[in-house]
Amino acid sequence: MSNSVTLDEIWALFKETALRQQETDRQMQETAVRMQETDRKIKEVSTQIGHLGGRWGDFVEGLIAPSCIAMFTERGIQVDEVYPRVKKTVAGQHMEIDLLVANTVAAILVEVKSNLKVEDVRNHLDRLERFKSFFPRYAGCQVYGAVAGIVVDADADRFAINKGLFVIVQSGETVHIANDQSFVPRTW
Repeated sequence: MSNSVTLDEIWALFKETALRQQETDRQMQETAVRMQETDRKIKEVSTQIGHLGGRWGDFVEGLIAPSCIAMFTERGIQVDEVYPRVKKTVAGQHMEIDLLVANTVAAILVEVKSNLKVEDVRNHLDRLERFKSFFPRYAGCQVYGAVAGIVVDADADRFAINKGLFVIVQSGETVHIANDQSFVPRTW
């Protein structure tokens, strides 16, 4: 018995290997097409989620804004105007204020989040420090800060209050200022 392989057998193995390679190439091309389609769908869903997040933010601002004048007037700050999404760029730096509640002598910057975190409060404190340089028309006003959230992380409310900010929270179908009546807000 000979263990030798004939040329026909080698040729048959070569053809079989070539066919398998072609099938593997075809499957890889199909996989690449599927992956491109998956990537496209992921981008589409990400865009939709981004839009939903923006709409959720608009919803939360819309829940807070109508109550601002009454809430702050009740606290002794006689405001009569509410401006949503105030934006300004100065020297290449950008500032955005979710809600600006104002009159001719006072301005309250309200940072609105669906889920308020300590980091959001820190960012808002920085915004308050820079506000008058961005908006010099309020240079002679007393400027107050407020943060609002539908969900407020455990330490965020205490941190905000300790820094002199009003904290606005959801209560049933409305919102209210969570600070007690003895609270004295910080002014900028």
